[in-house]
Amino acid sequence: MDLLIQFLNLVAPPITFFSLCLFLPPYWTFKFFLSTISSIFCENVAGKVVHITGASSGIGEHLAYEYARRGARLALSARRETALREVADRARDYGSPDVIIMRADVSKVEDCRRLVDETVTHFGRLDHLVNNAAISLATLFEDATDITNLKPIMDTNFWGSVYTTRFALPHLKNSKGKIVVMSSADSWMPAPRRHVYCASKTALVSLFETLRVEIGSDIGITIVTPGYIESELTKGKYLTAEGKVDVDQDLRDVEVSAMPVGSASCCAKAIVNSTLRGDRYLTYPPWFRMTYVIKVLCPELLEWTFRMLYMTAPGANAKEAPSKKILDATGLKNLIYPSSIQSPEVKTE
Repeated sequence: MDLLIQFLNLVAPPITFFSLCLFLPPYWTFKFFLSTISSIFCENVAGKVVHITGASSGIGEHLAYEYARRGARLALSARRETALREVADRARDYGSPDVIIMRADVSKVEDCRRLVDETVTHFGRLDHLVNNAAISLATLFEDATDITNLKPIMDTNFWGSVYTTRFALPHLKNSKGKIVVMSSADSWMPAPRRHVYCASKTALVSLFETLRVEIGSDIGITIVTPGYIESELTKGKYLTAEGKVDVDQDLRDVEVSAMPVGSASCCAKAIVNSTLRGDRYLTYPPWFRMTYVIKVLCPELLEWTFRMLYMTAPGANAKEAPSKKILDATGLKNLIYPSSIQSPEVKTE
């Protein structure tokens, strides 16, 4: 057995390389052809039922508006009922023929069961499930003295999507529906202070890639990996090391630095277009894909860059990181940050 493994160690790399050289040109040509056909004959969601979790703000809110413009019927869930009502009213104005809301916390399995049941009870079907609810953090791993305080990150970002998807699966199979998975570019980025958040988004990618194999063509799955997009996360809303949600825009400046923050409405439009085409993956903005290329080809460079820009000397305040100093020195904040994230105010009940 050891001899066989040693033989494979020798022959597998060159055989794989030359096989890919032969396989990739026709494969890419075929994919381009399929993409063109999908763009011409994309799905019409008028009258179809879409459930969006985390719909009270950010990308989830603008996804509701984008689906509404296309005539979809909407079920919107989040923890903030007042904010949800405002989104629902706007969605009706944008053209949705029927919108229901439900207050729910996706980290709780019974809430996930209920939001699917209420959607199907009201509409009689479910066509698209958008797993969007998420929370982030901005604290060093070793500063979390009680590590269980970070459990809500995984409970919401990962398990919330797991629960909701499992309950929605039979209904989505019946409708030959679609699942939209809101992962993040942080699924491949070694971003300091976002360790468990990055892990939760990586877990989503792995889970839903595996589900593609298990489910086959019965349900379409689009995995979305946004970069920096206007939302409460880029406004500076984080889970602290003490397990409390806080808004800290100075710390946001450390984490986002001089990176352009994209429009939530443009991101939502790209997501819906990609989903209706049946795309398997979407990174928005598209240029952010290059960070993945760098990660694959020279991971040490990416790690060194993050450490140099985002870390401080032991004991120093995180807000002294070079990433924030660069932003402050260049005065780029007003140019590259949308007005919607300039204020620390977030939606409340």
